[in-house]
Amino acid sequence: MDIIRLTYPFTDDLQSVRQAMAIGFFDGVHLGHQEVIRKAIAVANCEQITSSIMTFDPHPREVLGNAKQQHKNIQYITPLSEKLERFAASGLERTYILTFNKTLSELTPEQFIHEVLFALQVDTVIVGFNFTFGHLGRGNVDMLRDIGADRMKVNVIRPFHKDNYKVSSTVIREKLHAGELSKATQLLGRPYSMTGQVVQGFGRGRTIGIPTANVEPRANYVIPCNGVYAVRVLVGGVLHHGVMNVGLKPTFDDHPAKPTLEVHILNFNKSIYGECIEIQWIEYMRAEQKFTSVNLLVEQIQSDLITAEKILLSTP
Repeated sequence: MDIIRLTYPFTDDLQSVRQAMAIGFFDGVHLGHQEVIRKAIAVANCEQITSSIMTFDPHPREVLGNAKQQHKNIQYITPLSEKLERFAASGLERTYILTFNKTLSELTPEQFIHEVLFALQVDTVIVGFNFTFGHLGRGNVDMLRDIGADRMKVNVIRPFHKDNYKVSSTVIREKLHAGELSKATQLLGRPYSMTGQVVQGFGRGRTIGIPTANVEPRANYVIPCNGVYAVRVLVGGVLHHGVMNVGLKPTFDDHPAKPTLEVHILNFNKSIYGECIEIQWIEYMRAEQKFTSVNLLVEQIQSDLITAEKILLSTP
């Protein structure tokens, strides 16, 4: 898959080709997004043109929010690098990453169509039913059809539902924040995952016989609510079972500034400091709690390990 970064106004060679282009932010690349992508590929194959997708970086809220909001970290279900991996795996031939800046945000809908889509020789555009574009989001699918009528076809994908839920990035975030991982998995079409580097912690887990890896996420991911989770852990290409704790370690009164992520990998005793690992979140097991003694904490963790193994063995 070719990856092309563009900044408006365009000054470089656009490498324009006739193409069927899916457009959106696509955070999560969830089941609804996958429908949009599949349609773009199907149209491209039928018309014998290039299949492509356009996404934006950074998140529009980082540019359009007020001064306070601009400095607030946007949390992602799939950071840009992971979106690109999923785009490539889908079979798309080309990805455009369009820099979202103030200049782009001020384009009228007409300008966006003429100076971006037409400039890229978009033959067919594929978008979700609620797609908006142009200054203040004034453009909609009807304007795409009207303004582009003579030069561009428009395919609009209707809302995608799964188990009576309308699939959306917003709903997935809500499910993750509530610890409803099985529902998030259903809407994503896969377990929620994140990658991070194993960093040095206090080392207490090893002293109580339950070593943990402290994980520093490599991007601003959505972090599920505090608690204990059954997870799968990808280390060096090998998938392991594990138990993840997200929280403030109240038993030890460490008072971290933000929740920490610690994972115990079952039947694993290698040193992996500095390595990048992937966490696949499978099921929320219990809330984080403060214990009156370390012994009681250890007893609970041992019980958690047994529970997690049962969950992971029974979950595809």
